[in-house]
Amino acid sequence: MSPPGRRRYYIWPVRIALLVVCLSLPHESHQGPHEKRLLHQLLDHYNVLERPVANESDPLQLSFGLTLMQIIDVDEKNQLLITNIWLKLEWNDVNLRWNSSEYGGVKDLRIPPHRIWKPDVLMYNSADEGFDGTYPTNVVVRNNGSCLYIPPGIFKSTCKIDITWFPFDDQRCDMKFGSWTYDGFQLDLQLQEDTGGDISSFITNGEWDLLGVPGQRNEIYYNCCPEPYIDITFTIIIRRRTLYYFFNLIVPCVLIASMAVLGFTLPPDSGEKLSLDVTVLLSLTFFLNMVAETMPPTSERPLIGTYFNCIMFMVASSVVSTILILNYHHRNADTHEMSTWVRLIFLHWMPCLLRMSRPSGEPEPRKTLQLRELELKERSSKSLLANVLDIDDDFRHTGTLQSSSTTGFLRVSGGGGGHDEPQIVHNCIGSHRELSLILKEIRVITERYRKEEEAAEVTNDWKFAAMVVDRLCLIIFTLFTIIATIAVLFSAPHIIVT
Repeated sequence: MSPPGRRRYYIWPVRIALLVVCLSLPHESHQGPHEKRLLHQLLDHYNVLERPVANESDPLQLSFGLTLMQIIDVDEKNQLLITNIWLKLEWNDVNLRWNSSEYGGVKDLRIPPHRIWKPDVLMYNSADEGFDGTYPTNVVVRNNGSCLYIPPGIFKSTCKIDITWFPFDDQRCDMKFGSWTYDGFQLDLQLQEDTGGDISSFITNGEWDLLGVPGQRNEIYYNCCPEPYIDITFTIIIRRRTLYYFFNLIVPCVLIASMAVLGFTLPPDSGEKLSLDVTVLLSLTFFLNMVAETMPPTSERPLIGTYFNCIMFMVASSVVSTILILNYHHRNADTHEMSTWVRLIFLHWMPCLLRMSRPSGEPEPRKTLQLRELELKERSSKSLLANVLDIDDDFRHTGTLQSSSTTGFLRVSGGGGGHDEPQIVHNCIGSHRELSLILKEIRVITERYRKEEEAAEVTNDWKFAAMVVDRLCLIIFTLFTIIATIAVLFSAPHIIVT
């Protein structure tokens, strides 16, 4: 065992250390028995149903405010707003006052809300299953009777979603708070801050930008009752961030519309014009269904829905125009005859307006064609005659052909030597009939050639008309797409892409 002197030597420093620690603690730490006695004194005879005012004819002043922490979701289809909010209620309870010096310096208490009176403030436009989505935290009560109640909660409120300018829209969602049973003569609600709700701790949302949370105190008199009813209405003003919708809906729509327009540059013989237009139409239908799934089932049409409908109308019109172009391109003289007004519009007026010219290799004009027919007929008849007579085709340049009607012989008088030496060429009995048959066959061949030339000319006229319609549709639908896109973007309240 240690000697007594040494034991006292170790005890005294320990006592001094404990004394220093006790003196360094705050004054509120000496609250063990005093706080217990104070709670018994305040709550043993406390009535939670009693409105805590000194004069029952006076209204209880209630200061009300909120802190918006986060926008969890904006459900456009069900028109709901889900937020994380901390409410802040302050009032003075005359039954919860004490002298702190009599209770060991106890200046505040934490009391569960079901043990004391608290205002029955609820959100009127709540859509929660339990209606009140707050968590019942303790009420901080000070010695002067001031009560501070800050219940956090997930609030699900109704909100009229205006989708007219979607996705360039702003939404204003009201949250109306008020007493459920007390009128204005019993409970007087006052707005804590003139600026509205506190947004200093707001967590940024990926889809919405918060513009502000203004608040307003409303005092309403109903026809049924002479007393006023007071409510505090906070308006959450949010703006949709359009970057997601711009790159996932608008840009693909513009590109698909451009593909439909560029389809008019494809030649009709490629066989892909109609397939491309139908594919584009199906793609636009898919994007329009994506937009419709996120929108509430109302008769209001959003801005992007209107734009998609315009583009879809353009693509559907392009399908009809492509069918007309292909029909014109594949017409011929056997099935269709070009009317005068079609020839005038699509072969004369429109090419001049569109600065178009006929491609090279087109059939020559009709007069030139007739001259070529006469020349061919003459050359063919002379060539065949020379073949029958078994002489050179250039005999007409070296001699003259003579015929004797009495003898039935053909004679050739040479041009050289200065003397005519008659020569029997051939017995031409019946040669006139053979030549007539040959000339008849020549006429048939020439007529067939002429008809083929005319048919080719008619076919080429229809093909050129199809080219004119193709160029006209390309210009019209390009202008329509550009004008519709610009009109939609500039008709929106704001076009800032964030």
